[in-house]
Amino acid sequence: MRTSEHAPPDDAGKRRAVEPVICYPPENLPLRQIGWYKALRKEAEAIDEAVAQPRDAVTFEVPAGHFFRISCPQGSQVGDLNLWNSENLDERFFSGKTRALHGTHVTTGDRLWSNLPFMRPMATITHDTLDWYGFDEFGGGVHDVIGTRCDPYTHNLLSGGGEYHHCCHSNLTRALSRKTGLPVKQAELHVHDVLNVFMCTGFTRDTGQYFMKASPARRGDYIEFFAEIHLLGALSACPGGDCGASHSSEAAQCHPLLVEVLKPRDLGDWTPPPLNGYSRRHGM
Repeated sequence: MRTSEHAPPDDAGKRRAVEPVICYPPENLPLRQIGWYKALRKEAEAIDEAVAQPRDAVTFEVPAGHFFRISCPQGSQVGDLNLWNSENLDERFFSGKTRALHGTHVTTGDRLWSNLPFMRPMATITHDTLDWYGFDEFGGGVHDVIGTRCDPYTHNLLSGGGEYHHCCHSNLTRALSRKTGLPVKQAELHVHDVLNVFMCTGFTRDTGQYFMKASPARRGDYIEFFAEIHLLGALSACPGGDCGASHSSEAAQCHPLLVEVLKPRDLGDWTPPPLNGYSRRHGM
């Protein structure tokens, strides 16, 4: 429990009562209506699939203008998702800016944005069977962009020197290395903060600490995306299973995650979004 060394000032209540201001009003974002995606999805057909086995990761490619679906085919399971521009690994998913634009947890209609200086939508969430969950009494929600990913370095610190090689960071690194042929040490530099698919998380109200709880996902639940650019993805089936107790464990019950790629029949006049239009003419 955090303690304060200083007594609150006389106007502490007044300072705390100041109304908050939304930093980035989402209504200012250039977004297509979700109905366009849903209509397009009705005539899409599956063309490829990949399976992230328990405590392992898999890579997959999604052409621009295609859909991809992540589902729980056997039981409740959390996944850590990384996305890159398939033609340039320097452009990758930016969880921090996605969080600033859409909130701590994402669902249908929200977009996954790429890092600076690219800063454009990489994927749009078009369907989420867990959209009913909202936020629970603890402040927990599903599909977060606040957690980083379980990693062996933090595990080593917290366990007093323990070695664990199936953290999501390690799984994603190995999967990207296999896909690209990059040495593991180089591939690791491209692994980034994730979208925690199906994970139920939040911050405690008293101490502000990041917490997790058992995922509400069940067999058959899924989240679906539209690829705004040609994507290379990597998905790790977290070693914590539903993350109800631990996220780096050989004891948790784990299940595979299924990725399906779907091709729409007709994209009409749709084109991938251009790179961010900010000009550097004035220097930085």
